[in-house]
Amino acid sequence: MIPHRPGLALAYAGQIANGRIKEALAAHGLKPAHSYVLMLLTDKGAMGQQALVEELNVDPSVLVAILNDLESAGLAERRRDPADRRRHIVEIRDRGAELLEEVDRAVAAVEAELFADLDTDEIAALQRLLERVKPGTDDGCTEDH
Repeated sequence: MIPHRPGLALAYAGQIANGRIKEALAAHGLKPAHSYVLMLLTDKGAMGQQALVEELNVDPSVLVAILNDLESAGLAERRRDPADRRRHIVEIRDRGAELLEEVDRAVAAVEAELFADLDTDEIAALQRLLERVKPGTDDGCTEDH
């Protein structure tokens, strides 16, 4: 690999992982941004559209395009908040939750292959270290819409 340059080594490994994860998602008709939104809705429950914009750190127009795709596919839905008709609530639909379970299995298979030479402790240590890598202020996760 690339000795003494952890950033370059991470970038190289990240390109490999990114490509394989994208393939796994594409096999299920999803882009990374779509899957990330579905994961957020699964983890946090129904959310206001503005809260999603803030969570994803994207322009509202980007989120609207993602939600349009998810709604068209029957994976998520937007509805007016009965308490504030100006506000939209976004929630995952049953079909989205089922698809996300399939995607989770596919991603787990990719990870098993990527990390086949690491033991459980090494994988846990890698996870802890990656969580400490500091993103920049404009490093949104959903630019691959």
